[in-house]
Amino acid sequence: TALEMTQRPPVRPLPPSPYMLKRWHAPDSERYRTLFTRVGAPWLWFSRLVMPDAALRAILDDPRVEVYAVIDRSGVELGMLELDFCKESACELSYLAIVPELAGKGHGGWLMANALGLGWRRGVTRMWLHTCTLDHPRALGFYIRHGFVPFARSVEMFADPRLNGHLPPEAAPQVPRF
Repeated sequence: TALEMTQRPPVRPLPPSPYMLKRWHAPDSERYRTLFTRVGAPWLWFSRLVMPDAALRAILDDPRVEVYAVIDRSGVELGMLELDFCKESACELSYLAIVPELAGKGHGGWLMANALGLGWRRGVTRMWLHTCTLDHPRALGFYIRHGFVPFARSVEMFADPRLNGHLPPEAAPQVPRF
């Protein structure tokens, strides 16, 4: 499901959080993939894991792509936010995720508030994202509650990344292996 927001939401105070966002300027590929795996393996995220290094570097080195790590006070990375400003006047919320241990505790709302604050900048007239049935079961409702409106649906098919070694066999135990 692709969702969009075409008007900047009202400015609200940032919800309190014990965590911080740290901008990663052109992050190291392996460090990025490690965090991507930590937050995404429970949902079978694998796209950035199988992407050739040059293609990943093209994204991570692009000044129009902003990557942030959610960190705790000791600097441990617990989540990620990725915003893509490559299309004029648009911000794609490419990735917004926290480690499974933090899910359902309100931290996603804090991260989304940060995403909206960072994404809606001068010249942006549209923020958009896509989610799928492999994301957290409450992801679609979460995005809608934060003001995103569905505008398209599509079907994607891919080989199970646990069967070809891109993710460990124990990843996403809630998803049957085929």
